[in-house]
Amino acid sequence: MTTPPAQPKIYHITHVDNLASIVATGCIEADARRVGQGGGQTSIGMTEIKRRRLDEIEVSRHPGTMVGEYVPFYFCPRSIMLYILYMGNHPDLTYRGGQGPVLHLQVDMGSAITWADQNGVRWAFSDRNAGSYYADFHNSCDELDKIDWEAVRSTDFRDHMVKEGKQAEFLVHDICPWHLVEKIGVLNERMHNQVDAILRNVQHKPVVNIERTWYY
Repeated sequence: MTTPPAQPKIYHITHVDNLASIVATGCIEADARRVGQGGGQTSIGMTEIKRRRLDEIEVSRHPGTMVGEYVPFYFCPRSIMLYILYMGNHPDLTYRGGQGPVLHLQVDMGSAITWADQNGVRWAFSDRNAGSYYADFHNSCDELDKIDWEAVRSTDFRDHMVKEGKQAEFLVHDICPWHLVEKIGVLNERMHNQVDAILRNVQHKPVVNIERTWYY
């Protein structure tokens, strides 16, 4: 057990091509919701893991719901998934555009929980990749010590247990509203300018920062 931070932040990664539709719909949508509506976004996920999340792996704290019905967040930027995108050589990865166009949408976990509780929206978190058959799920802040926070903070994930723990996820059922996004982390100035242009006439405009240490 490790002590959680006082005010955890959570991070959803997405391709910049998806930002305009996220803003237009007013929310980040779960894969299951997008699939049900015919898709249309640029996917940066791994095909087999996405399939498992949609069809096989249930969020045990909310019986009858699948992982793919939830909007996923990591507890850290510079995730292992981002590293896979950066390397671009995994056989289960169809996306080959690298990390440059990937955005980090930062949300305050406490704010997400407050919104979810006030609106009757289910949420949970996993102790490892929620697409793993071995993930344990929790839905109480009293259980945040079940996450390996040292692994989450680690930048060296060659150790198997660190690799597992670093992939812990926070999950919000169906949608996460756009107004909860408090910051967008980008790789470089070109991407900063592109995001600024997309958000030019948007009512809720998160802080947009170049966060080089969030990338590989």
